[in-house]
Amino acid sequence: LMQRWGEAELQQAMSAHPRIGERPAGNQTHAALSRQEQSSVDRDDAQLAEALRTANAQYEARFGRVFLIRAKGRSGAEILQALRQRLHNDEAQERQASLAQLREITLLRLEGVIGA
Repeated sequence: LMQRWGEAELQQAMSAHPRIGERPAGNQTHAALSRQEQSSVDRDDAQLAEALRTANAQYEARFGRVFLIRAKGRSGAEILQALRQRLHNDEAQERQASLAQLREITLLRLEGVIGA
């Protein structure tokens, strides 16, 4: 299904995802899951936080959407490295990378729901 999604569908699916490195707001289930998944990002590391803010801004200016990555199991430094690497993608490559990450996040959350 996600293979057939276009930009509008991708934007809609990603609209609820917070910027990587920012504390997701709200008490909704999605915000709670995002907080848990991003727990490896040390928000007290000022240098990392600033690097993520800068790279997020560059990404959003280039692609017009938030950077999406499955954060669970990745350190903040690994996430920053992936973000910087993906800034070199063209639009088609990045759309596919974003969809792949969206699939990983969806599967991770489904596993959490069904206890797999």
